Parts: sequence; structure tokens; C-alpha cells
Amino acid sequence: AGSATGTGSSGQDEYMTQEEEWDRDLLLDPAWEKQQRKTFTAWCNSHLRKAGTQIENIEEDFRNGLKLMLLLEVISGERLPKPDRGKMRFHKIANVNKALDYIASKGVKLVSIGAEETSAKEGLLLWCQRKTAPYRNVNIQNFHLSWKDGLGLCALIHRHRPDLIDYSKLNKDDPIGNINLAMEIAEKHLDIPKMLDAEDVVNTARPDERTIMTYVSCYYHAFAGAQKAETAANRICKVLAVNQENERLMEEYERLASELLEWIRRTIPWLENRTPEKTMQAMQKKLEDFRDYRRKHKPPKVQEKCQLEINFNTLQTKLRISNRPAFMPSEGKMVSDIAGAWQRLEQAEKGYEEWLLNEIRRLERLEHLAEKFRQKASTHEQWAYGKEQILLQKDYESASLTEVRAMLRKHEAFESDLAAHQDRVEQIAAIAQELNELDYHDAASVNDRCQKICDQWDSLGTLTQKRREALERTEKLLETIDQLHLEFAKRAAPFNNWMEGAMEDLQDMFIVHSIEEIQSLISAHDQFKATLPEADGERQAILSIQNEVEKVIQSYNMRISATNPYSTVTVDEIRSKWEKVKQLVPQRDQSLQEELARQHANERLRRQFAAQANVIGPWIQTKMEEIARSSIEMTGPLEDQMNQLKQYEHNIINYKHNIDKLEGDHQLIQEALVFDNKHTNYTMEHIRVGWELLLTTIARTINEVETQILTRDAKGITQEQMNDFRASFNHFDRRKNGLMDHDDFRACLISMGYDLGEAEFARIMSLVDPNGQGTVTFQSFIDFMTRETADTDTAEQVIASFRILASDKPYILADELRRELPPEQAQYCIKRMPPYTGPGSVPGALDYTSFSSALYGESDL
Repeated sequence: AGSATGTGSSGQDEYMTQEEEWDRDLLLDPAWEKQQRKTFTAWCNSHLRKAGTQIENIEEDFRNGLKLMLLLEVISGERLPKPDRGKMRFHKIANVNKALDYIASKGVKLVSIGAEETSAKEGLLLWCQRKTAPYRNVNIQNFHLSWKDGLGLCALIHRHRPDLIDYSKLNKDDPIGNINLAMEIAEKHLDIPKMLDAEDVVNTARPDERTIMTYVSCYYHAFAGAQKAETAANRICKVLAVNQENERLMEEYERLASELLEWIRRTIPWLENRTPEKTMQAMQKKLEDFRDYRRKHKPPKVQEKCQLEINFNTLQTKLRISNRPAFMPSEGKMVSDIAGAWQRLEQAEKGYEEWLLNEIRRLERLEHLAEKFRQKASTHEQWAYGKEQILLQKDYESASLTEVRAMLRKHEAFESDLAAHQDRVEQIAAIAQELNELDYHDAASVNDRCQKICDQWDSLGTLTQKRREALERTEKLLETIDQLHLEFAKRAAPFNNWMEGAMEDLQDMFIVHSIEEIQSLISAHDQFKATLPEADGERQAILSIQNEVEKVIQSYNMRISATNPYSTVTVDEIRSKWEKVKQLVPQRDQSLQEELARQHANERLRRQFAAQANVIGPWIQTKMEEIARSSIEMTGPLEDQMNQLKQYEHNIINYKHNIDKLEGDHQLIQEALVFDNKHTNYTMEHIRVGWELLLTTIARTINEVETQILTRDAKGITQEQMNDFRASFNHFDRRKNGLMDHDDFRACLISMGYDLGEAEFARIMSLVDPNGQGTVTFQSFIDFMTRETADTDTAEQVIASFRILASDKPYILADELRRELPPEQAQYCIKRMPPYTGPGSVPGALDYTSFSSALYGESDL
């Protein structure tokens, strides 16, 4: 044994010399001949007992050729020529010759050791080495010394039947015990007769090689069935693993589809709810919620929808390449159903933002009108306060003519004042009506206030008319009113009204949406300021009249009140209101300038958004075109194509921060209530849709290449074949749009060597264009070519594998499944296999045929 481990040519030569010496010694050793006789006799009997007989002595029992022919029939499973039954010597010779002729007909040479025997020996040795490789203290290098400790035989048994022997308890120093244990178990449980004596193996310097090889070959044949069962079990496990993975993907698709559809179902009513809120704050909250939806809630759902489509396509490809029926999702959960639901979501969403913005504009208008109403109503109410009581006075009944005439002039001034306020009352009524039409939330209060103002106005008109009539009746009793008072009254009242109008205009609310609009207001205000010097001149003239009045009264040195009987406007009023006008002018200047600054800021927001959008929009379009072009033009290994697409995807994902920044600018624009932008044709909605489409397109394109890789690897398609398929498709994709029409597809097939009749072409078209679209996609083309060039497992192969595990029975038992398959896959089969009800059924019998057919969609199970 030591010399056999040497290296180099000298070591090998030494080993061969030792082998030759051993062979010569054995041929001269009577014990060796006895051992050979015993082993071969036992081997012959292991086969002959199947025919109900045996031999005791090889020379005598095979002499007439009868048992020799019977042995050959048992070994081969074939019938030999009918033997001669005579007892004469020539009968025996004839039978032996028939046996030898049969052996020769099978190509077996009966002299020397040829290449065939050497190959068989090497094959058996390799089998022993492979099976015993994991076992400690076992190193099978030959068929003599390697078996002396008995561990090799025990390892072979444990490898195939671990239930029969506990290898961990064996002792290398007990070779006779090990060999006897192996032979006893082999005889009892494996039907292998004892062909050796343990002492002969252990106590011989070099055990007989042919004897051990003959005995070990019985182990090989005994476990051949186990090897066959192992192969069958491996096939079944592979098929079941594919099915389990497919079922997992189906369940995952169903779950994700249900969740996405439920989210869409909950979201659409929210987007379709167009019930307006009463306040600007509430509508702003709705807009903020919608922004959160677009930025936070919807993008993950876009990814889920895209991933669902990818998962569905991948699953269908896996089913197709594993020869399984296509996956049919639950009702309402097809990819088309999800796409339809998503389209309804997009439709509901499309009008929602526009409605929100319109409602905000409406409420903004309402708030503006309501404030304007309150301002004008307050001004009018202040003016009208106490007027009715004055008009109801009958002071003229006890007045002098001069006083009555003064009352009449004063009344005329009031009528002029009343007429001047007519326009304001009409404005108040008009604003109230508009607030009603716009469904102002506090319209009832506005209506009540407006009605009171109108009723009071009507009452003032009536009372004014009555008082005029009363004063005119007594007009002849009045003295001529002092001309200066009259002149004051005539000039003071219009000027007073002008100041009131100016104050009202200076305090008037305004709403603008552009720089041009605010500049228009500033221009009007500047024009107003230009009239102030002229107004100041009129003011000084009126005050001068009052000074004249006072001078006249003083010149007559009379105790006459300086109060102007013809005017309700006092000098103090004129001074106070003029100061108020001068105070309001700079305030108006400031508010207009602040609004101008706000509009400039809005313009900067518009330009800032446009500058980014005008870059991002074309970038997205360019990337879409690059992806479309690459999907057609890419060549080389699929992994290289995948890497190129992954780089595209990486660049696209890294670009996301630009979209986020644009979203931030868009939010600033919306918060500033800017609704137009003349500097760009791109809206945020355009950018969002383009971005989502870009992400979806790159993901789908990557999925197509993944599917091609999956198809190639699963079907054994080489990269060279895949490149040929791609090159052929690209050549006949005339429009470079990823599609071939039927004529181009026919030409493509002919170029690849197909002999196409009409019936055959129609059959192929039903496979590649089942929906009759008139075009063939690259994926359909690849699927067809892989079906043409690759093998797939079938239901028949799985049925045959189960039949091996079932020992050729038409059914299988749960215990057999548990023994031959891993626990998880055994339980998978037990749970799904229907009971077997055919001939020879036993309790617990399972129908593996129907189960196997169902795996491939060939039954209703």
C-alpha cells in the first residue's frame, strides 16, 4: 500500500512491479483458488435462486450446460435456445456451446482482460469513490487493500440506507467486525449473499481483487434502483420547486393587485368629491392634501403598478419556459383591469386640481367682495346714522321765514348729498347679489344687512320728499340766505363728497395676478395724486369763504351764530377729511408698492420654475428616445445589455433630485396663488407624467432583458443563439419600432431555414400573435424560437419519475413520498394529490398521474 502512494515514474514502476509479483503469487496459492471458487459460486447462486435452484460445485454443476444457460437467462432477462435434454456427452457440449455462443453474441470476450473489462472496473471504482467520499477513514483507491478495514463496505450501505447501520459507532481497529457487520446486513436487507470470509480479507497481505470487485458489484446493482429513485426524486423536486415558486409569485401578485385595487377604490371617490368648502382655509387644506397625495402617496403606487406588470410578465415567462399553463389572475385582477382602474384614477385626478384652484379663486373673490361689502356698508351706515330722525323733525313749524328758507337750502344740500350716495347703495346691493350668486358662506348675514340698508335708503327717500314738500310750503316765509353761506354750502358738499370718495378709493381692496395689473393700479393712483394740488386749491377756496362769513359776522358786531344753516359740512370736517386723504395717499402708495414687489417675486418664481422645466422636459424626452433606440440597437451578451440599461436606470434615478426641486418650486408657486406661466409650455403635471412614464419604460425594458436571460438560461439557449435571434429580428424590424408585421415575420423565418406552407405559417402565427394584432413582438419571437430549439420537462416525465418512487405502482403512498422527498415537498404533494380510485387501490393511495397532469394544466385539479 505504501508503494502505491509514491509519485513520479519510479514510484509508478515500483507499484506495477509489486502488482505483477502479487498476481504470480496468487496463481500459485491454493487458498486463493479456493476463495475464487467460493466467491463465484455465491455470486452464481445469488442469481440462480431467482429461478429456484443453485449450484454446489462449479465444475460439476455447470458441466451439462443446463444451469449455465439458466444463469445467463436470469442475468439477461432473455430466453436462450431450447437446451438439449439428453445425457450424452455431445448433448452437454451442445448446451455449453449454446451458452458460449450467447455470451459471444453480446460482444463478451472470454480470454484475457480487455478494454471493456478495464472500463467497467474503472467505472465501478469511480462509483465507490464518489459514494464514500464524505466518510472519515475511507479512501478507496483499488479493489484489494482499500477494503481491508471493512469501513468501505459499511460506508456504501450507510450512504444508501442510513437506517440499516450507524456509521458513527464503527471502529477502524475492528476490521473483521466491520466486514461481518456489512455482509450480515447486506444478506439480510439487500439480498446480497456472503461471498467472502472476513478473515481471508483481513489476514491476507493482498486480498483478491476480482473477488472483492465481484462482491462490491453486487452492492452497485443493489443500489442501482436507489440511484434511479434518487434521480427521479431530483426531477420531481425540481418540478415541484418550480411550481412552488410559481405559486408563490401568483399569491404575491394576487396580494399586491388586491392592495393596489383597494387603494384605487378608496382614492377615486376622494378625487371625485367636488363638494366645495366654505372658507379659503378649508380649501387650502384640500389643496395641501392633494399635494401630499401627488408627492407622497401616489409615487409608491406608480412603482407598485409598474412592478405588478413586471412580476406578471416574469411569471408568465417562467410558466411558459417550464411548460406550465399561463397564469390567470382572479376576476377583476388582470393587468388590464388594473390599467383600467388606474386610468379611472388618472381621469378623476385630472379634473380635481383644476377644480381646487378654481374654488380657491372663487373663495378669494368671495372674500374680497365680502370685505368690500363690509367696508362700503359701514361707510354708508355711518353716513345714514341719525338721518331719519333729522328728516322727521318739524322744526320748520316754529321757524322764521329766514330759518325756513335756510332749512330748505339745507335740505337741497342734503338731497344733493343723498343723490351722491345713491351709487354706493347700488354698489352695496350689487355686491350682495354677486355674493349670493357665488354661494358665499355667510350670504344670509350679507342679505340681512343689505336689506336694512336698502329699506333705510327707501325710507330716507320718502322722508326727504315729504320734508321738501313741507319746506317748500313755507319757503315764502324764509329770508334770503346769506350768499356766502350758500356759496360755502354749494362748494363744500361736492368737495366733501369728493374727499369721501377719495378716502373710499384709497382704502378700496384690490386683487391682481400680474405685474401689469398692479402697474395699472399704480398708474391710476399716480393720476389721482396729480389732482391733489387742484383739490387743495378748492379746499382753500372753501375755507376762504368761511373766513369771509366770519368777517361779515364780526363786521356787523352782531350776536349771530357762525353755523352755516345751508350746509351739513363743517370746516372742521373739511380739515379732518383732508388730513385723512393726505394720510391715506402714502398708505396707498405703500400697499401698491408692496403688491408690486409681490408680483415681481411671483414673476421670479415663474422664471425659476420655467428655467428648470425647460431643461427637465427635454431631458426626459431625450432619455425616452435613448431607451427606445437602445432596445432596438443593443447587441452583444444580454448581461452587457442589462448593465447598460442598469446604468440608464442609475442615471435616471440620480436625476430624481431635479424633479424634487421642481416640485418644491411648484409648491411655492401654488402657495403664492400663481396660476399661469408664460415662460414655459411645461406644467408640473407634464413633468410628473413624463417622469412616471420614463421610470415605467426603463423598468419594463430591463424586465424584457431579464425575461430573455431567464428564457435563455432555463431553455439552455446559448448567448450566440440569442444574439442571432436579436440580429434576425432587428433586420426584419423594418420600422425600427420593436415589431414585425406578418410579411416581415414570414421573411425572417424563411431566412432562418424554415420551409413554410400556409397551414404551417398559420399555426406559427397563432402562437406568436394569438390576439390577431397583426404584429409580432420581440418577446413573442424569442418565445417561439426557444420552443423550437430547447427541451422542456413534461407531465409524462414527472409521471414516470413518480412511478419509479412508487415501485411501478399506479399510485403512491404518503410514507413513500416522505421517504423519497424532502419534508416540505413531500407535504406539498400529500396535500394536493387526489385519492387514487383505480384498480388495486389501497387505503391512503394517492393519484400521482392526475397530480402531475394538473401541474401542467392538463386536468381540472
